[in-house]
Amino acid sequence: DIAYNAHDIDDGLRHGLFDLDALREVGFLAALLDDIEARHPGLEPSRVVAELGRRVITRFVEDAIGESLYRLEKLGPRNVADIRAAGGAVVAFSDAMAEADRAIKAFLFPHMYRHSSVMKMRARATQVVSDLFPKFMADPALMPVEWTRAAEAKGADAAGRARVVCDYIAGMTDRYAFAQHGLIFDGSGDLG
Repeated sequence: DIAYNAHDIDDGLRHGLFDLDALREVGFLAALLDDIEARHPGLEPSRVVAELGRRVITRFVEDAIGESLYRLEKLGPRNVADIRAAGGAVVAFSDAMAEADRAIKAFLFPHMYRHSSVMKMRARATQVVSDLFPKFMADPALMPVEWTRAAEAKGADAAGRARVVCDYIAGMTDRYAFAQHGLIFDGSGDLG
């Protein structure tokens, strides 16, 4: 959660899906931005973004460590069985930081994950995967040799072949999947 929040905020800012002012909707982030502004007036925006990411990670990590130490002290485990029997998470955020995490996610959902440009790319990616899967099922030789061999080793077992094809597609980067789609379907190798 810590890494996703920090990096998704950074990615959203760098790709122009939202700006620093929009992040002020989240009280936790507004407080961090206020502190950065107070300590470093006139700091260039790219440095504010970097400092914000550093502070988000630091605050969440420090909170998780502090809350987890508190929970461990309160629980007083003698062995791993005591941890398993704790009845809840032993390593976790404090209530206040869990609320900050929820608020960040609530902001990112509409502003990033469901942003129109992201949804357009998601639809394109869905189409690419939907096109590649049946093509690789019908002709495993379109995959690299080791994957072709694995798919053919499954023989007539459609489920086994499907698993190999799924694993191959799942291991593709977006860029590679788009390039393979372009090569297979129009011979271009075009990434978009």
